[in-house]
Amino acid sequence: MSIFRSLRHYNYRLFFTGQAISLIGTWMQRVAISWLVYRLTGSAFLLGLITFLSLIPSLVLAPYAGSYVDRHNKYKILVITQVILMLQAGALALMIWFKVYDMFWIAALSLVQGLVNAFDVTARQSLMVNLIDDKEDLPNAIALNSSMFNAARLIGPALAGVILSTLGEDICFLINFVSFIAVLGCMVMMKLKLTAHQKSKENIWIDLKKGYDYLKSSPDLASMVLMMAASSLLVIPFTTLLPVFAKDIFNGNATTFGWFESAAGFGAFFGAIYMATLKVKQNLQKIVMMSGILLAISVVALAISPSLVLALICTGLAALGLMAQTSSINTYLQTHADDAMRGRTLSYYIMAYQGVLPIGSLLMGYLAHLFGTQTVVAFEGVAGLLIVAAFVYNEKHRNQLNSSAMSLN
Repeated sequence: MSIFRSLRHYNYRLFFTGQAISLIGTWMQRVAISWLVYRLTGSAFLLGLITFLSLIPSLVLAPYAGSYVDRHNKYKILVITQVILMLQAGALALMIWFKVYDMFWIAALSLVQGLVNAFDVTARQSLMVNLIDDKEDLPNAIALNSSMFNAARLIGPALAGVILSTLGEDICFLINFVSFIAVLGCMVMMKLKLTAHQKSKENIWIDLKKGYDYLKSSPDLASMVLMMAASSLLVIPFTTLLPVFAKDIFNGNATTFGWFESAAGFGAFFGAIYMATLKVKQNLQKIVMMSGILLAISVVALAISPSLVLALICTGLAALGLMAQTSSINTYLQTHADDAMRGRTLSYYIMAYQGVLPIGSLLMGYLAHLFGTQTVVAFEGVAGLLIVAAFVYNEKHRNQLNSSAMSLN
């Protein structure tokens, strides 16, 4: 089937298989840690703080990580980061197994995960091009990768919900630790022929500035990154507040929270499948706009949902819009950035997505503490509509300038 065409590439097939297994464990741990923190503290602010610590290094380190990845062997970086993440998962599993519920160490291990992820995600995204022999299959590979990520997001929380209510949090953490064996095993089996980039002799910070200058000289890429940053700050943090909807607004338990996470995974999975079926020359800017509108309206609807069923449907639709938006921005950047600048370009995307998100999570967690969760989530949806309006205005203005420049020539 054409939807799975990129799986015919041996290295990508191995990458896909290993990541699929490992990501189920990762999502189980994410759900377990969110539920554990909220169960122990009852604080929406601390929930936001843990998310903040696990993602904030991406804001500070992503551009540096992009320059570093462009200079070194992406495959070796990825193996090293996966080993460190496995050790981090093992330390967390041991701590919870022996019931050492220390918020300081949970926060510290979340920070370690964030530091390693800044390099891991950049290396993984940059390596994607090298896993596909036929570059026409690259957009499909990116979309399938997103599908796999969201299938894991669907299965992981559903399993976590069952395990949390029957066996306890410690089993979720243990499963995540074991799941890293799959991804490391698949990476060892790969047969990669990486073209050796001549190492830049310039200071890495000068290299970093070149990435910034490149983005500044490419307004189409810059507008995508800016939209991602705005959404991460003001809209996407609604996901951090889902435990509050599950426990307080709808008087549920760990299983209810699992339903919310699975609904989000279900919607995002369909969004990724839609992206995987797109033709090569699809208008990605239009998809960014339409998916942004769907995300914003669904978030407002979630905030005012009178019933659990309606809230779950709205969560799924919001996740569908979010998936289509992030995947189309990612695909646009990967397919339009110069090869020598891809790592640095993607590092700014990661900074805008995973780096700005923790600031948004912390901010929205604090505002939810002050004004109430439903009020803040409704505000996030309205902000989403304004962001799309600004993006549409910018695109029209840029197209008019290009048309004027062409007519003068």
